[in-house]
Amino acid sequence: MTRRLAYAQLTNSIGDGGFLVVSALYFTQIVGLSAARVGLALTLAWGVGAVAGVALGHVADRLGPRTTAVVLAAATAVSIGVLLFTRHFAVFVLVMCLYASFQSGLQASRQALLAGLTTPEERTRARARIQSTANAGIAIGAAAGGFALHLGTETAYTAVFVLDALSFVAAAAILSTLPETVMTRAKGKFDVLKDRPYALITLINAVMLLYMPLLSLIIPLWIVQRTEAPTWLAAALLVLNTAAVVLFQVRIAKRANGLGSASRLVRHAGLIMLASCAVFAVTAFSLGAWKGAALLIVAAALQVLGEMMLASGAWEISFSLAPADRQGQYQGFFATGTAVARMVGPALLTTVVLGWGSLGWLAVGGLFVVAGYAMGPAVRWAREKNSTSTGAAADALSMCV
Repeated sequence: MTRRLAYAQLTNSIGDGGFLVVSALYFTQIVGLSAARVGLALTLAWGVGAVAGVALGHVADRLGPRTTAVVLAAATAVSIGVLLFTRHFAVFVLVMCLYASFQSGLQASRQALLAGLTTPEERTRARARIQSTANAGIAIGAAAGGFALHLGTETAYTAVFVLDALSFVAAAAILSTLPETVMTRAKGKFDVLKDRPYALITLINAVMLLYMPLLSLIIPLWIVQRTEAPTWLAAALLVLNTAAVVLFQVRIAKRANGLGSASRLVRHAGLIMLASCAVFAVTAFSLGAWKGAALLIVAAALQVLGEMMLASGAWEISFSLAPADRQGQYQGFFATGTAVARMVGPALLTTVVLGWGSLGWLAVGGLFVVAGYAMGPAVRWAREKNSTSTGAAADALSMCV
């Protein structure tokens, strides 16, 4: 069952990889929008998507995650197709909001479906296998997108968008072959919004996820502006990151076998990310091209190790602390951390790292350490709250009997 879920993820990840590579240039060079307008639209879209993900996760809990995932994958394909005919900014914003909402809801639905298809002991390792598969798909799609950029024609860009839409249609077809996993249907609506410990855990995870804009935006700019290393190294570090996740994510996920071990993984991830930031900070000094490049590779290797440890711990925590009948809305809420990191991260990290230089790197590393150490107490608070709630419910039931 989980293998088919991984195949569905692989399929649409190929399309996503191509979309990520060509979309910015397509919207600016072909559609004719300014870079500032594209950035504003993406910020608004992922902000809307973060909210919609919780609501659509609740829909998945009520109607079934398989059915919801199939519908949202097909809807994502349609939204991508509509983008090819979009030429006005207001329409572009609207379609991108729909696209981001469908994507966020699809992620929540797939997480809920995974929870229904696996036992609690299997979920984190299964999620790791899916993540490594997804990274492989993104790499394949990025290669196709790179070829389209090389051609530089509207036809080539359009072909990548068509590939992306077809990949989501194929993912919907694969997901439709899975059994529905409707769990006990919760009566409460959006209970996750009242769960303060889970909200705190989501916030801590969002802080840790600031590594995402570091990888995609800050490190390439840092290499160009502050080091003597060759500029092509930015692409090489991205390949290193993708390959490491494909090869090692499943192995690291085996270390997350309960809330205690998951909290330790997140704490250790913060320390390793601090070490990574410290090495990045050193590369600002005049070391020569190849010494600088070697240190950048070491820093990137530490960064991806911390990333994989964080992912494994966070998956275990997010699944374990979510009620079985509300996995959809809880996973949708937990995923808002990604949207927050994508929205806040670029402006924050550009100011801190590129503005402050090496000191900025150390400040970001310190933030990772503080967040990593905060996860343990937050998890204990959530576990105590759940134990109290379970005990209260049991007492109430015994009184009724």
